[in-house]
Order: sequence, then C-alpha cells, then structure tokens
Amino acid sequence: MESYKLFDAEYKFACLIWDHEPINSTDLVKLSQANLGWKKSTTYTVLRKLCERGILKNEKATVTAIVKREDAQKYESQTVVEKAFNGSLPQFLTAFLGEKKLSEKEAEELKRIIEEATQ
Repeated sequence: MESYKLFDAEYKFACLIWDHEPINSTDLVKLSQANLGWKKSTTYTVLRKLCERGILKNEKATVTAIVKREDAQKYESQTVVEKAFNGSLPQFLTAFLGEKKLSEKEAEELKRIIEEATQ
C-alpha cells in the first residue's frame, strides 16, 4: 500500500488525470501548464515517476490511472489518523470538528457509515 503515497504536487497532478482520464499526454501537458504552472519537462518527469510506481499508466500517449482516487484518499486518511492521532478515529474526529457543528444530514451519513463498519 506504500505505493499509494502521493506527495502534494503528485496528488494535484493525479487529480488532473482522475478528472480527465483517459487523457492524451499532449493535453495533459497543457492542463499541467494551466493548472500547476508546470513546464512540459516537469509534467513528463512526474508522469514517468508515477508510472514507474504503478500509480499511472501511459500507453500510446494516453494516460490513465491504475490507482483510483478513492484508494489514494483512503491511504492518505489512514496515514493521518495513524501518524497524528495514534490510530484513534475518535481523537481525529474531535480535533477535526473542533467547534464545528454537523448538519443533520452529515450526522445521519456518519451514523450510517459507522453502522456499516461495525456489522
């Protein structure tokens, strides 16, 4: 699962691909320039690295994701809870919410998620 680790710039780059896949590599260079301010060489360097790590695929100048957004988000969220809160989800939620109040809809959704996870 360590291969799902994406650094900030890599995550933003992967988001471009998740939002537009399948995407032609030439179009990806243009998107990276417009959204990230990257040069062509930077785009191709990061693309090559993420392909080598098995996160993206570049075949016949068409880029797609091997690792899906949900899997990367799952890895990142588990890492945050483990690192900053010793794996305690209640501590994480307490810190995350702070003084914020949940809407009824958010509270119901969280209850549903918890019920599904405990069955």
